[in-house]
Amino acid sequence: MKYQHNFNPTISDEDIFEEIVKEKESIGYYNLVFSDTSKYKEYAATVKQKNIVVIGIGGSTLGTYAIYKFLKHSKELSKKLFFLETTDPIDIKSKVQAIDLSDTLFIVISKSGTTIETISIFKYINSLVTCDKNNTLVITESDSKLNEYAEANEITSFEIAKNVGGRFSVFSAVGLVPLAIVGIDIDELLKGAKEVYDSFFTKSETYERVLKKARFFVEYKNSFNINVVFSYSSRLEGFNKWYIQLWGESLGKVDINSTRQALTPIGIIGPIDQHSFLQLIVEGKRDKTVTVIKVNDFDNNLKIPDVKLEGLDELNYLDCIEFSSLINKQADATIESINNLNDIPCDVITIDSVNERSCASLMYEYELLTSVCAKFMYIDAYNQPGVEAGKIILKQKLK
Repeated sequence: MKYQHNFNPTISDEDIFEEIVKEKESIGYYNLVFSDTSKYKEYAATVKQKNIVVIGIGGSTLGTYAIYKFLKHSKELSKKLFFLETTDPIDIKSKVQAIDLSDTLFIVISKSGTTIETISIFKYINSLVTCDKNNTLVITESDSKLNEYAEANEITSFEIAKNVGGRFSVFSAVGLVPLAIVGIDIDELLKGAKEVYDSFFTKSETYERVLKKARFFVEYKNSFNINVVFSYSSRLEGFNKWYIQLWGESLGKVDINSTRQALTPIGIIGPIDQHSFLQLIVEGKRDKTVTVIKVNDFDNNLKIPDVKLEGLDELNYLDCIEFSSLINKQADATIESINNLNDIPCDVITIDSVNERSCASLMYEYELLTSVCAKFMYIDAYNQPGVEAGKIILKQKLK
């Protein structure tokens, strides 16, 4: 008896991989792991200011903030990093008032060089302090208006390659320069990303994990179209924000068949959101997958003290437990409670420790996961026409 079938998926893992390999020749973020960091470190060594203010929005800031937020309490950093992102006047004024502007380097980041939010804030800063070659750095495309401004004023600039999209730019000058200035080891960041790159493109563990996860997300997108990242560390709050932009702006698209596609990202923090969003996950509609992210070693041995509180003796079992152990047990309890239901897709990522490699590995794997999901969905992960339409309308209104 001979048997033939056509039950194979619409696109195979091997086809997807070949598409990614081909795409790697034109999409720049893949190869940022090979970047020469010497010029970034050389510039960083010349910066004397104690305050570093990044002026940008979206992809120009979120990745940098994610890494800085994750590492800043475990590193002895020589400088402080601030972010001016929003046109909210209260936010701008309150942040600026807390910074000694006379001891500040301003890093203006805009891929296009004409981002309204960024230039608006930069104009305001210029009204408060003279921004010149001594206290200003520009990161932009080589042919942008902002780069022309930098050249005209002899301001140092670093290039954002045209084939590196903003939300995929954290391992370019966009992230590496400000992070190097404040004292984070950018070579270790790239080593962490490179480990994931190697594992994926040699079809090792990362390849298996990313392809399996992406295929599930896409094949079950009509049932589980909401993807919840449940990060059990406040250090990952910045990662959650970065993930939401990466996922939302890359995967909310119209596919080649003119069908609207979307995998909706939600980022929450444990244990805080155990007391809010977990209820929706557990007893709400079955339209969500959950990825729990844990940190194995918090590099902190803070303990619950052996303090007796009258009337609360039944909780004395908490005495002398490290807070890092408590939060991981809370994560484990959440994972077990979800798995016991048997109808909520759940996976767990455990970060080894709080260091550059771990953070970069996580972020680069999510970039790969985004690209692979987009291939399965037959969409372009790297454009954002829905955002551009709003920008055009805004400019018309302002003019």
